Amino acid sequence: METGKREKLYPKGVRGRFRHLRWAVTAASLGVFFLLPWLTIDGRQALLFDIPNRKFYIFNLIFWPQEVYYLAFLLVFLVIALFLFTAVAGRLWCGYACPQTVFTDIFISIERFIEGERNERIALDKAGFSNGKAVKKAVKHAVWIIFSFATAFAFVSFFVPPAVLIERLFTGNLTSANLFWLGLFTLTTYGDCAFLRELMCLVPCPYGRFQSALFDTDTLIIGYDSKRGEPRTHGKKKESGGDCVDCTLCVQVCPTGIDIRNGLQYECIACAQCIDACDTVMGKLGRPKGLIRYGSLKSIAGGETKVLRPRLVLYAVCLTALLIMMVYKVSMRSPIDLEVLRDRSALFQTGKDGRISNIYTIKAMNMDSRDHQYSIKAKGIKAEIIVGKNPITVKSGEVYQTSLALILDGDEIENRVSRFDFIIEDVEDPEISAKRQSTFLVPETSVAKR
Repeated sequence: METGKREKLYPKGVRGRFRHLRWAVTAASLGVFFLLPWLTIDGRQALLFDIPNRKFYIFNLIFWPQEVYYLAFLLVFLVIALFLFTAVAGRLWCGYACPQTVFTDIFISIERFIEGERNERIALDKAGFSNGKAVKKAVKHAVWIIFSFATAFAFVSFFVPPAVLIERLFTGNLTSANLFWLGLFTLTTYGDCAFLRELMCLVPCPYGRFQSALFDTDTLIIGYDSKRGEPRTHGKKKESGGDCVDCTLCVQVCPTGIDIRNGLQYECIACAQCIDACDTVMGKLGRPKGLIRYGSLKSIAGGETKVLRPRLVLYAVCLTALLIMMVYKVSMRSPIDLEVLRDRSALFQTGKDGRISNIYTIKAMNMDSRDHQYSIKAKGIKAEIIVGKNPITVKSGEVYQTSLALILDGDEIENRVSRFDFIIEDVEDPEISAKRQSTFLVPETSVAKR
C-alpha cells in the first residue's frame, strides 16, 4: 500500500475454502457475542459485569473487586498466549476472529449486497448525483447504523441485562449511562467500520508492527511463491514465463489493499482472500493451486519448516505454569470472604461485674452461586460471643453485616492486647470457611491487677 493520500478501497468478493471458513468463524463469533448475554444459569445471567453492585458473574462463579488479581493473572496469560499463537500461526487471529476484521467484513458485505460488486461500486461513486444513487447510499448507511446499534446493544448487555435494556428502551426509561454507552458504541462501530476500516489495522493497532519481534522464518504466513510465479506471463502461454498471469485479483480482493507478491508486509492480516482468488485463476488455467498459500518463509522458499523451536518451548512452559496456577487458585478459592472492623469510638467497655467487652462489625460476603449458613466463632481467646444471630444466613452474592461483642472475664486477662482469629464456617460443610485476625483490648488497670 502506497503512503500519502488515502485512496478508498473496493475489495472484490471472492469464493473459496478460506472464504467459507471465514464465514463459519464469523457466524460462530457473532453467535457467541449476540447470544451469550441471553444465557442464564439458575435464573440469572451467566455472564454479567454488574459494576454498580461490584459483582462479576462468570457462569457459576461470582468475583468481587478485591479479587482483581485474577484479572492480572488472566491478562498475563493472554499476552503469553498471544506470543505463542503468533509465533506459530502468524496473524490468523487478525484474519479470522478479530472484532475489527469481523465487523468490517460484515459492513463490506452489506455494501456489496446493496451497491454491487467492485466495478459497480467504483462506477457508482464516480457517477453524479441521481435518485437511484441517493437511495442506495441511504439504505446502505441505514443498515450500517442498525447493525452498529445491534453490536452496541449486545456489548452493553454484558453490563446491564438485555431484558432490562429492552424494557427501558421501549418505555423510554433508559438511564443517562445507558444512553451514553449505547450511543458511543453505535457511533464507534459505525465510524470505524464504515469509514476508517483498514486504517485501524494500519495505524493505531500495534499488532502488525510486532511481527519483526514475534515472527521468525518458521512462522505461518501467507506468501507468494516467486520462484514458481516469476516472470509473470500477463496471460501468455506457460512456456513463456511463470505461473502468475498478473491478473491482479489478489490485490483487488485484499481488504488492506496490498500486493502480496511484494513479499511479507505488516499490512497483511492473513485473511487468505488472495489465496482463494489466485487458486480460482489457477484452476481455470489448469495450473496447480498454491501459487499464493499459507506456509513459512522457509517452506515457500523450498525449505522445511521447523515446528519445535526454543521460543515456542519457552512460551509453552510459561503458559502451562500460569494455567496451572490459575486453575489451582480458582479451585482453592473460598466462596466466602470475611472482614472485621473494630469499634473505634470505644476501644473497650468494663461492666459492673468486672468483665471487659470489645465491639466488632462483621461483614461476611457469600461469593458462591447458592445461599450458605455460617456459624461465627472466635479462636485463640476464651471470650463469650454476644451476637443477634448465630449461625447467620448469607444469600448468594450478598454481603451480610452484623455487630457483635466479645466479653472476657477478668480471670482470663493476660495481656493488654490479645490477638485472636474470627472464623466463620459453613454449618453443613466446615471445610468452607474464612478467618481474619483481630485484637482484644483491655484497660491497663486490669493488667496491673494481674
